[in-house]
Amino acid sequence: MIPIILILHICVCIALILIVLVQKGKGAGMGAAFGGSSQTVFGSAGATTLLHKVTTVVAVIFMLTSLGLSFFIGRGGPSSIMEDVTPTTQTETQAPAPTQGRAGETQQPSE
Repeated sequence: MIPIILILHICVCIALILIVLVQKGKGAGMGAAFGGSSQTVFGSAGATTLLHKVTTVVAVIFMLTSLGLSFFIGRGGPSSIMEDVTPTTQTETQAPAPTQGRAGETQQPSE
């Protein structure tokens, strides 16, 4: 199930990128307005084009596949990268106490 949703998600991502790049920006009408174009600068946007509707549908599919992937992948139990490692016990070795030499000098034990 996850590979199918993942492949669909990747296809939808690519489609969404291409659809958004094909669309004309909102500011494109503003530059043409100074050249005598009949488009309104700050008025209504007009009828929704087919490309805008397709963008909305693809964006909804993208969100649904994102939620589906996070749901299915996140269902796994807690896991750890340390599952196969056996715990080791640490043996504490104490250093021998320093011995007193002559006249209060401290000598380190020889090894």
